Amino acid sequence: MSDGWTFQELIEAGMSVTGGCLDCHRHHKLDLPALRDRFGADAPAMEWDLRPRMKCGVCGGKRITLTYSPDTSPKELHRKIVLSRIWSVLSRTLKD
Repeated sequence: MSDGWTFQELIEAGMSVTGGCLDCHRHHKLDLPALRDRFGADAPAMEWDLRPRMKCGVCGGKRITLTYSPDTSPKELHRKIVLSRIWSVLSRTLKD
């Protein structure tokens, strides 16, 4: 990942990318798997790579901003807690 994120790296990292139009103030979450399929898994996916090719689907404006966000849903935290509890039970069972 020397020059920034690729589409595949964004997907694997659980990131989301939202495009916002500075003209009509609309926002839209980008479909990263569809973009990966269209441009390739190793295609660069940084703002400076994508923004020149983007336009608003509502007003046609070219003044687009992109926001990159990690997955903040509690499911990963919940999974870690469950795995920790399972490991704790297993390790106590194996000691006996």
